[in-house]
Amino acid sequence: MTLAEDVATRPTLHIQRVFDAPRALVWRAWTSPEIMVLWMGPVEWPMVSGSGDFCVGGAWRACLRSPATGEALWQGGIYREIVPEERLVFTFKWDEAHEDGPPVDTLVTVRLSDAPGGGTVMDFTHEGLKSEQSLTGHRHGWTSTFDRLEAFLAQDGVS
Repeated sequence: MTLAEDVATRPTLHIQRVFDAPRALVWRAWTSPEIMVLWMGPVEWPMVSGSGDFCVGGAWRACLRSPATGEALWQGGIYREIVPEERLVFTFKWDEAHEDGPPVDTLVTVRLSDAPGGGTVMDFTHEGLKSEQSLTGHRHGWTSTFDRLEAFLAQDGVS
């Protein structure tokens, strides 16, 4: 079974957000590790370091750390598709067991488009989550992450 076939049989998370920021800035926030570390990760597990070879076939890595316990969670994947300021597709997998057992390969797609009246529409899909429990956990994590992204984009001087 291919990754695409395996992913298609498991739960999928869809989130749409509209950001009051130009598409170029939202794209840069997603594709620049030095900017990602400022907003990526839920509030209780913010990203503390990340790296990546930003090209199709290139690998990415990120470390999330709990401010409460100091525990670290590592994740990573491979960039599958890059269409500047429009579409970013990458695999996503936790390094160690998380939520409901051993990690599985999943697929994230971020689509950006212009919002009517200005700003950017982000259509986010995370496919191939392991279970409904994982879907619930990732919904919370990504929603908190996108709240942090919205606050980052609203700061003066980031563009």
